[in-house]
Amino acid sequence: MLEGIVRESTGKKATKALRRDGYLIANIYGKEFPNINAAFKKGDFIRAVRHKEKLAFPVKVGDKELEVVVQEYQKDPVTYDLLHVDLMVAQPGVVTYYMVPIKTIGTPIGLKNKGVLITSKRRIKVKGAIENIPDSITLDVSNLDVGDAILIRDIELPEGVEHMTPEHVAVVGVVKAK
Repeated sequence: MLEGIVRESTGKKATKALRRDGYLIANIYGKEFPNINAAFKKGDFIRAVRHKEKLAFPVKVGDKELEVVVQEYQKDPVTYDLLHVDLMVAQPGVVTYYMVPIKTIGTPIGLKNKGVLITSKRRIKVKGAIENIPDSITLDVSNLDVGDAILIRDIELPEGVEHMTPEHVAVVGVVKAK
């Protein structure tokens, strides 16, 4: 379980001091849930997010243990260093928006016909309760030829979950190589 600290001061000076000590600044929030200003050791946070198996993962801040989902993060534009992360509490029964990762399996037929597989969406926005949201969406791309694509409307979601991205948007496709 990822452990963090509660930030007492949210000012610029305190934030710089925490970043200098190797901490990642985080905000934890939820519907009808009091906001928590927190900080996590940067390396521990990155390891926890990379090795998580579900969309929601556990964190401990102060004396509270919560299941959270990464909603948004900010990186330094020059060094690509992680600066800040927004974590939303995954409350059972509460319908809200989530970004679900897309995974592809198989090798497209179009690669043999001088095509290139293009992934235009790595995550798609869906709406539903956390217990209905899949941890990831797996797409089989083995039948795609040059000029074929999988659109949002082609993706089957579990009951109680709906797309928030327009239906005509392509997620993955095979285009002719130049």
